[in-house]
Amino acid sequence: MSEIVTAGILVIGDEILSGRTKDKNIGYIAEYLTNIGIDLKEVRVVSDDEDAIIEALNALRSRYTYLFTTGGIGPTHDDITADSVAKAFGVGIDHHPEVVARFRTRFSEAELNEARLRMARIPDGAELIQSATILAPGFKIDNVIVMAGVPSIMQAMMDIISPKLKSGVRMLSDSVRANAREGDIGSPLRAIAAEHPDTSIGSYPFLDENSKPNTNIVVRSRDPDKLKAAMAAVQVMLAGLNVAR
Repeated sequence: MSEIVTAGILVIGDEILSGRTKDKNIGYIAEYLTNIGIDLKEVRVVSDDEDAIIEALNALRSRYTYLFTTGGIGPTHDDITADSVAKAFGVGIDHHPEVVARFRTRFSEAELNEARLRMARIPDGAELIQSATILAPGFKIDNVIVMAGVPSIMQAMMDIISPKLKSGVRMLSDSVRANAREGDIGSPLRAIAAEHPDTSIGSYPFLDENSKPNTNIVVRSRDPDKLKAAMAAVQVMLAGLNVAR
């Protein structure tokens, strides 16, 4: 079987932790990675604090195949992601000549102030993530992909970088509505999971259209035959379930 490729996400920003800005990137990245065969394993959110960013970045980049970061690469004083990444890797950081040249075609000399030039500072050895429609680039250094926090820009960066990423066997999934409460199916589901170790079986409670407790069962596997076998076992279990609702 192909190598399992894993990823973590590091969300950076006081505005996320304060609740002022609602994160819209985690779910998008998670779905994007699933669709290209990369397993998202962990998400962390940290403040605009250099030590916190470096600690989390070093922990996650050593644990997973890839680490995706969002936020903190803008023009303001608290946009310190690029500097923190450079320190985490022990490399220098400076204005990237290619980015500065792009900025000079967009801004006048008066407009190209210190704040805007902050967005041109890239760690030494990093690969730019940019296109004609992205003014300030993200970058990739080793297995760390640094992206903007603005969702539309982040999404464009994902499209640019994804063809360069290695991917594994895509995780397949199937689901069924149980028409039973989660507590009624917990024990038989545990038994089915034990009998099908190469699958992941999850139960997700919700209130149905009659405001009654119900459950969706989701089975996941990289092997279509094993997925089918586990789902068949779930279907047999549900058919034999006698639960008063």
